[in-house]
Amino acid sequence: MKKPYVICHMMSTVDGRIISANWGDQQLIDTYSGFFEKYHDTFESEAWMCGRVTMERDFSGGVKPELITPDQPISRISFIGDKNATSFAIAIDAHGKLGWDSNTTGGDHIVQVLTEKVSDEYLYYLQRKSISYIFAGEKELDFELALDQLGELFPIKTLMAEGGGHLNGSLLNAGLIDELSLLLLPIADGTLKSPTTFEVSEFLQKSPAALMQLQKAEQLENDVIWLKYRFKKKDDK
Repeated sequence: MKKPYVICHMMSTVDGRIISANWGDQQLIDTYSGFFEKYHDTFESEAWMCGRVTMERDFSGGVKPELITPDQPISRISFIGDKNATSFAIAIDAHGKLGWDSNTTGGDHIVQVLTEKVSDEYLYYLQRKSISYIFAGEKELDFELALDQLGELFPIKTLMAEGGGHLNGSLLNAGLIDELSLLLLPIADGTLKSPTTFEVSEFLQKSPAALMQLQKAEQLENDVIWLKYRFKKKDDK
């Protein structure tokens, strides 16, 4: 196994909500977003990871993939679009829906995590864009397999998992998160059915609740609290 060390870095309201569109004041939202990036940069990591919805909303700009049928079938093996890349944006996109303007976002090389059910047309699109991809399951994503491949194929030792809630919940449920960095915002949201920091899908067999040890609690500007936890492992006393 070459699984990277996984740090879940998130910001949420005091009631755990993570969708900033509900919070009203755009200037305040921008301030909190600045905190998120600032404290993200305090970690030494080679990669960050988001789910498809988050990537589409905040990073890809809603670009639609240009699909062309390849001349021959494409094997379901990993593809590396830039062998010299040293920093990575990992996009969880099981069904192959994301489009991109280039093979980088924010200067980081894009790696898509797919299932084998994606179309040849989509794989051909990623190859033409020189966007890397790996397969982590035939029909459903296996996050342990995904992380092992990311550590094996790319120079990734530490990875920041940064949402959405279902991605975080899947990693949590599989026991794959090593550390939590949480910016707790002085907001009580209360929006019904709004996603929270960790959302375990009803289709997954729920694992027992994860236990953590507090490593740091620091009050920041604007009444934000920065909490850092280490997840307890089975052999921890």
